[in-house]
Amino acid sequence: MQATVAINRAEVRRYLTRIGDRWRLDGAYLGGRALKGEPKDHDDFWPGFTVVLVSDAFDGIPWLERVYAATAIWDRHEMGSAADVYCYTRAEFERKRDSTPAVREATWHGLDLLVFV
Repeated sequence: MQATVAINRAEVRRYLTRIGDRWRLDGAYLGGRALKGEPKDHDDFWPGFTVVLVSDAFDGIPWLERVYAATAIWDRHEMGSAADVYCYTRAEFERKRDSTPAVREATWHGLDLLVFV
């Protein structure tokens, strides 16, 4: 039985706006254990959310720089948990979508944020 989770839709919109101010998004997905209603045990070590951002505007920007910038603007207090953020160009996303477990879970079983908000 899956728990029902309340997602702060207004904060998700604000986050996507802040991201969109920097990079045009081609895709955005939200997954993770917090989305599934799992307990927040060890939240400081294991973020509850997984965010996957897809944008060809990431091309030429080092991967860690993208991730650092996108993670820095996630509001863990408003969302109730920290997030692991993955930032890919569309070509990178095509390669990683099925090979990286957290990315696969977020895209197959999570929320498509461009539809959700």
